[in-house]
Amino acid sequence: MAPARPPVPTMQELIRRRTRQGFVGRAAERAAFRAGLDLPIEDERRRFLFHVHGDAGIGKTFLVRELEQIAREHGALTAYVDDGAGSVPEAMAVIADRFAREGRRFKELERLLTAHRERRYEAELAALTAAEPEEEAGDGPPAPSAASTAAARATLVALGLLPVVGPFAGAVDPDGLARGADRLWTGTVSRLRGQEDARLLLDPDRVLTPVLLDELAAVAAEVSWIVLLFDTYERTGPFLDPWLHDLVTGDRHGALPGNVVLVTAGRRPFDTARWGGLADFVADLPLRPFTETETRGLLAARGVLDEPVVDEVLRLTGGLPVLVSTLAEARPRDLDDLADAGDPSATAVERFLKWESDPVHRAAALACALPRWLDADVFRAAVAEPDADGAAGDSGGAPDALLAWLRALPFVTDRGDRIVYHDVVRAPMVRLQRLRSPRTWTERHRRLAAAFAGRRAATEAEAGLTEDGLWGIERWREARLAETYHLLCAGERGALPGALHDAVGACGEGEPVARRWAETLARAGRDADDAEPARWGEDLLAALARGGVHDALGALLLRAGLDARHQALAHALRGRTLHRDGANERAVTEFDRALALDPELVTAYTGRAVARAHTGDHSAAVADLDRADALAPDDATTLTLRGDYHRLLGNLSAAIADLDRAVALAPARRVPWASRGAARHAQGRLDEALVDLDRALELDGTYVWALVRRARVRRSRGEHERQLADLHHAVALEPDTAWVRCERGDALRVAGRDTEALADYDRAIERDELYASAYASRGVSLMKLGRHAEALLDLDRAVALAPEYTWALRHRVALHLELGDPVRALADAERALELRPDDSWAEELHGRATEAAARPGGAG
Repeated sequence: MAPARPPVPTMQELIRRRTRQGFVGRAAERAAFRAGLDLPIEDERRRFLFHVHGDAGIGKTFLVRELEQIAREHGALTAYVDDGAGSVPEAMAVIADRFAREGRRFKELERLLTAHRERRYEAELAALTAAEPEEEAGDGPPAPSAASTAAARATLVALGLLPVVGPFAGAVDPDGLARGADRLWTGTVSRLRGQEDARLLLDPDRVLTPVLLDELAAVAAEVSWIVLLFDTYERTGPFLDPWLHDLVTGDRHGALPGNVVLVTAGRRPFDTARWGGLADFVADLPLRPFTETETRGLLAARGVLDEPVVDEVLRLTGGLPVLVSTLAEARPRDLDDLADAGDPSATAVERFLKWESDPVHRAAALACALPRWLDADVFRAAVAEPDADGAAGDSGGAPDALLAWLRALPFVTDRGDRIVYHDVVRAPMVRLQRLRSPRTWTERHRRLAAAFAGRRAATEAEAGLTEDGLWGIERWREARLAETYHLLCAGERGALPGALHDAVGACGEGEPVARRWAETLARAGRDADDAEPARWGEDLLAALARGGVHDALGALLLRAGLDARHQALAHALRGRTLHRDGANERAVTEFDRALALDPELVTAYTGRAVARAHTGDHSAAVADLDRADALAPDDATTLTLRGDYHRLLGNLSAAIADLDRAVALAPARRVPWASRGAARHAQGRLDEALVDLDRALELDGTYVWALVRRARVRRSRGEHERQLADLHHAVALEPDTAWVRCERGDALRVAGRDTEALADYDRAIERDELYASAYASRGVSLMKLGRHAEALLDLDRAVALAPEYTWALRHRVALHLELGDPVRALADAERALELRPDDSWAEELHGRATEAAARPGGAG
């Protein structure tokens, strides 16, 4: 029998082998990584994470790819992720796809990722924000502390799902969000198919990551190593870094197999604030330009040995690997091929194009540097040549073949559906075209702007939303941003004022989107050599770094010459940022300014209503919502908010009328059902209240506010075991939320289980040191357990935090009497009776305290 022929290698394998054979330099970094894989898993010298960092063009990607090949030589299963992934779920999708190609299917993860993508697409079209009902005074915990609000904001920003413009944006209550960050785009709820869909959309990382860990654990038992490589970390790090830290520490999602190795690569050093405690497990790999020896070695590997040529390459490139590689690939034979053009980067690019004999290829390489990224459609717009009438015509050559050639260039990164030039090479190409032919420069940018405008218009037609609503759709923002960049580069009249108007809308989407807009202004100014947009971009970036969106909006209001509409919107957005920070009175002032400029700005009315409600002025909040309802009738969010504020004012009939309308308008939204359940509970309609809260929880079983509300209804019905079951569920969902802990503590205290209640109160106070209700409740449990001195300290603290807290005063009266101090008891009783003159309990305690103080020796 003839011996079996060896398998024929794929073209990709041949390219990879040839590339690796020419890899020169980074010997120390490669050796450190290889040594780690040679160590036993439990060896204390092992490093679990390698972080490569250095400037653009320094060769990070090339080294990461080399480390991947070293890992594969050690029998590792690998996955490479770059900034083509824009979120944690997308990164997991890349990992799953890479492993599937190696015959390791992550079937359950793939199923959930598919469902997540479907829900996310639906969410982009909805782009509406829900508001959470507010707790009523005296019936529940105070508003969350600044720390809990900030935590919720950070969670939402990391998810990128906090739209703050549009007709409903002002209705979002960030303090309510602090009680449950899983509450996001209201309009999407009607599209969800159950609890799994809701969790996938609202908290995908928490749903998907445990599944990924299970899949990795199964694979880890079958391979020597699993190596996950994350490139372009300067872009992906903001969302990947906290997730990877959680994976390594195991604090949130579960255990990571011990034979997993992580590689990250970006421009910045590692975040020591986050990873400092794990420094012994991280290998830091800073990259610097090639040494002369490394540069000479790379040139020699490409056959470039002539000493004058080598010296000139050393001078032109400064050892920057991307430029050394570009020149080495061209294999220059003499100095004529390296004529000095003054700028090393421009020289490298020009020499590359000089060696390309095909004029179509040369023109395409230059033209495709103008857009900041390309897909097939953008490529066609970039390479099309204008005809005599100025219309775009065929550039010559087969477009598909030309695009394939472009993807193979050494300075082009291929990300599947789009390609990106390396910044170090793109910048001189852009500069060269601007200087060589200003007219062609302008024509090409106008054509590219028109292409992105068409893409934007298509999204508008599909979504059917106003401009304010469109800001919540990422695809629309991306097209608008690219269109703006090209209009600025073309020097179109009105482009800068339009970009600054758009910057207001970008600020409404949060700091990350605002920063992208500012960066684009700065980049357009640099690329077009136009100082004004460049200065605006830098100033906005500085404002964002200094004081976030609030300061950026201030700069736009002060200097941008905004029209009245955009001035009004900017003031309204500043009001929202102030409200999030707890500065509600200042927020009201900003909303006042917005409405003075645009009396029909619905966002300003709803925003001012929420801010006024947080100052305790619920009547004024209702008046604002009346105006919002008149301007934009039949909006479920406005009705839900107004219904809640009517409930807090005791206007229960009006509350039910608004909430009935909200439920009819949005029957698949959880908030109106839960709010109506709370209002019906206040009316004493316990059975109907329970039906409403059951429906809210059918729509979202993780809705903590509804769980607590249902527990209160069950308490009123005497169903104490079911009450505790709901509260146990709520605590399991949000174990670190102070008011939920306090709510369960109260139920345990009433049931006589004071020792268990103390644990909940302790946790609540640990999370919020200004939580008066938790101190008062803990004081009562301590008093019941005979720990009177501790009880008095807690009740004193509660009254100090909330001087009109009659429930705490009543119990302190009882404690003073227990301790034999009728004088203090009488003082508290008089204060309680003053606050609640019709309260029979206050009147009874006042009588007891008066009688005790009148006894002989009572004054002492």
